[in-house]
Amino acid sequence: MADTGARLAPYLFILLWSSSFVTARVGLAVVSPLLFVAVRLVAATVLLGAVLAVRRQSLAPLRGRWHHLALAGMLVNGVTLSAFHVGMVTENAAVMALVQTLSPLLIAISAVPLLGERLAPGQWLGLVLGAIGVILVVAPRALEGPAAWGAVQLGLVGAASLAGGTLYFGRFGRDVPLLPGTAVQLGAAAVLTVMLTIGLERPHAIWTFPAVAAVGWNVLGVSIGAMVLYYYMLRHGTAGRVAANFYLIPGTVAVLGWALLGERLSRPAALGFAVASAGVFLVARGRPGRGDLRSGPPPPGPSGAAR
Repeated sequence: MADTGARLAPYLFILLWSSSFVTARVGLAVVSPLLFVAVRLVAATVLLGAVLAVRRQSLAPLRGRWHHLALAGMLVNGVTLSAFHVGMVTENAAVMALVQTLSPLLIAISAVPLLGERLAPGQWLGLVLGAIGVILVVAPRALEGPAAWGAVQLGLVGAASLAGGTLYFGRFGRDVPLLPGTAVQLGAAAVLTVMLTIGLERPHAIWTFPAVAAVGWNVLGVSIGAMVLYYYMLRHGTAGRVAANFYLIPGTVAVLGWALLGERLSRPAALGFAVASAGVFLVARGRPGRGDLRSGPPPPGPSGAAR
């Protein structure tokens, strides 16, 4: 059963995380971006806190670790989501999703000295192909004008933040109970985004049904569902291999954006998505290297995905 969950988790994560870009575009039409993220994270924190209360789960096992989890959460959720949502106000959802795929390359390069992980030569080739795919799409868009370049810059900030938060969690948070640990991370990110909304934005919103539905889906399906899956995968695999799943997200976003939002991409952009997808195939099929939790004993500390 656990093996089945481990196999299905990446595919479910890709679908949930991809849906965030499309549904966010719907909400951002009537809700300012930082407010959208703040409402999403605050609601997710409250909901997950209620789940912990019903299950009578304590945060005591996180004693001495909460500050590490808070920092990881602010990077992975707070800074990353804020940067990408502001960028999506002016840029195609699939393009922003593709910028995010720079994170796996940053993670893989950094995880070798920081986490002791090792990737096979074919996996490195896959990461390079993924980066080339990003460049094929993003470079022409960045040259189109200040608005496009500004969105790409925000995407780069988000990608760097996602990589940094993932590595930090891989170093300090792998052996914490999943639901309490996720709650702390979401709570810290919620505080950060509320402060960013107050300090950097004139928040405005028209709470239409599509806007409420977009926020609701991002709370339940993404901030809780996808993030629990993300941290679950980090507990059961290397940071580099887990992050490689992000290479499949742009293609999924492109299909969803075309079907639901009418967004279209040029042929060079489609080629870029294909190259990036080939990259994730090479990364995923490589053998685990040293530092992959699946090649050795489980990490010390509490076990179980949702204790």
